[in-house]
Amino acid sequence: MSDLPAPPQIDATTARQLAGDGALLLDVREPVEWQAGHAPDAVHIPLGDLGARLEELPRDAQIVAVCRAGHRSNQAAIALRGAGLDVVNLVGGMQAWAAAGHDVVTDDGGAGQVI
Repeated sequence: MSDLPAPPQIDATTARQLAGDGALLLDVREPVEWQAGHAPDAVHIPLGDLGARLEELPRDAQIVAVCRAGHRSNQAAIALRGAGLDVVNLVGGMQAWAAAGHDVVTDDGGAGQVI
């Protein structure tokens, strides 16, 4: 068990602001969830693939972890903090993102939905 404190928990508005300021928005949902809709400019690495794809994540920028409701992304944030990365968790996940009125898009740029 890690001695690191729990990852900071942020709301959707803060997550959008951090992403706009250069943070990486990391979506850890399953491919079908991502395909239905995701935040613009988010990077998709499913939670189960995270360990094998750590090298794809920046060590010089903050990471905002997101999933559907915030539980899987919190697990991801804990693991990534243990790997030495600067990570926060989006409380409420993509549900909160969409409820805050932030864009949800598909890969082709069309309107997406959170499933």
